[in-house]
Amino acid sequence: MKQTQIPRRRYRDDVKLSILGLGGMTLLDLDRAEVEDLVARSVDRGINYFDVAPFYGNGEAEESMGRALAPYRNRVFLACKTLERSAEGAVAELDRSLRRLRTDFIDLYQFHAVTDRDEVKEIFESGGACEAFLKARRKGTIRYMGFSAHTVEAALAMLDRFPFDSVLFPVNFVCCARGNFGPQVIARAKELGVARLAIKAMAHGPWRKNDKRKYPNCWYRPIEDRDLARQALRFTLSEDVTAAIPPGDIRLFRMALDLAGDLPPLSGKEREALLAGTKKLRPLLRA
Repeated sequence: MKQTQIPRRRYRDDVKLSILGLGGMTLLDLDRAEVEDLVARSVDRGINYFDVAPFYGNGEAEESMGRALAPYRNRVFLACKTLERSAEGAVAELDRSLRRLRTDFIDLYQFHAVTDRDEVKEIFESGGACEAFLKARRKGTIRYMGFSAHTVEAALAMLDRFPFDSVLFPVNFVCCARGNFGPQVIARAKELGVARLAIKAMAHGPWRKNDKRKYPNCWYRPIEDRDLARQALRFTLSEDVTAAIPPGDIRLFRMALDLAGDLPPLSGKEREALLAGTKKLRPLLRA
């Protein structure tokens, strides 16, 4: 029996993205056949949002994704990132990413992991990376501009500095309930008309001292329980985001893919119960 197609939501303009994205970290340590099979199965299920970065496996993820996406490039939305903060560095990294990804353009290019106001200043000053982004957008080598951040301060500063197309930010029920982390950024982005993309939906919290770390590509403790993972994804997708990217592990991605065809919004009572159940949990991030 054919599996349910993954729903899509509007990103910007006439672009719609699958509510689940495939992150490049998931491809690390897989052989070529495994990567190609995973990408093909994802596309077949309706996944059209793919996200990668040059520092995932020191280029391995870009190379793998570029090969596997080649037959589908005109059917997917490809997002990439840079940690470079200077124009010169950003130009060089974008050129390298385009070669590795075997494409003439990137749909969404993002300043990655902006952490504080000093970095924001560096990005936008003369000779900063924003100059390279704007030039690339004029040339057509990138379509949309965005950023990711893991602090509320940096995210709000970026949103107030430039009319970005989207923000990639942790939207997680534990962080919301126990760390008051996330609602401020979602609210400001909505106010400004900036699309919201989510990470860390399936984060349970930081790794604990005695945890057996079964997921080497996850720097946090992910949710392994299927029922809780479904509730966590429902929470994130109920926060008015376009799409969420699961943790970078093929086992967790497959679980999310299995769940993604049936993720109705949380009711008020369900949301209240989920947040109330976090009282003994330590959030991965705090405001």
